[in-house]
Amino acid sequence: MRTILNELRIIVNRAYARPVLVVSRFRVPESEAVEFRAGLERAHAALAERPGYVAGWIGRNLDDQTLWTLVTTWENVGGYRRALSSYDVKLHAVPLLSRAIDEPSAFEVVEPGGDLNVQETRSLG
Repeated sequence: MRTILNELRIIVNRAYARPVLVVSRFRVPESEAVEFRAGLERAHAALAERPGYVAGWIGRNLDDQTLWTLVTTWENVGGYRRALSSYDVKLHAVPLLSRAIDEPSAFEVVEPGGDLNVQETRSLG
């Protein structure tokens, strides 16, 4: 027999089971490009070692070479959040990620015809 608590767990698990796309953009002076790239590669490697990581890429804008990006995909939001709390990621990625342009970076993957995530206030009681 399903209880209300079990129903809520099912709903929450569906929401957190969706793939997540993380796009971090950086504005970096040309004079720092070589050093920044090395740091970005270290950050990406640290993230790639974490459970839940699916794939990732480093990119540099074709027209504005001071604009860089780190794009990663994750099995779900929980995997991404747990990755950010790991020691190696805090050591090798978080300092660099703190240089990212201040904008939202985590996105749900939207499937054709699929339901969209709805922002709701969650009750603690």
